[in-house]
Amino acid sequence: MLAPATRIYLVAGVTDMRKSIDGLAHIVADSLEMDPFNDAWYIFCNRQRDKLKILFWDSNGFWLYYRRLEKGRFKWPAPNTAGHIYITKQQLQWLLSGLQLEHPRAHQPLFGLEM
Repeated sequence: MLAPATRIYLVAGVTDMRKSIDGLAHIVADSLEMDPFNDAWYIFCNRQRDKLKILFWDSNGFWLYYRRLEKGRFKWPAPNTAGHIYITKQQLQWLLSGLQLEHPRAHQPLFGLEM
C-alpha cells in the first residue's frame, strides 16, 4: 500500500527530468532544505511543462512517479522565493487534470476557526 501524503510540495521553477531518485532527493535536501525521508510528496516539472515527477519516501524506499503528457501542458505556477509551494490534495488533482491551482469556483479552505 502506498503511503498517503500528509504534505504536498511543488518544487518551484524547472527541473531537469534526467534526474532520478538520488538527484531529486538531493534537490529536496539541499535546495529546499527539507528532509526527503519525511511523509511529504515532492513534485517536479520540466521546462516545457509536459512532464512531472513525484518523489516520496515509503517506509523502506523511495517511490518515483513519472507522468508525460502527449498533448497540452501542466498549469505550473511561477517560482517563488521559498523554492517550493505547498498545495492540497485537491489542488494536486486539479494540476494533474490540467487545471490551475487556484480554481476560481472552488471553496477555499478555512483555518483557525473558533466556535
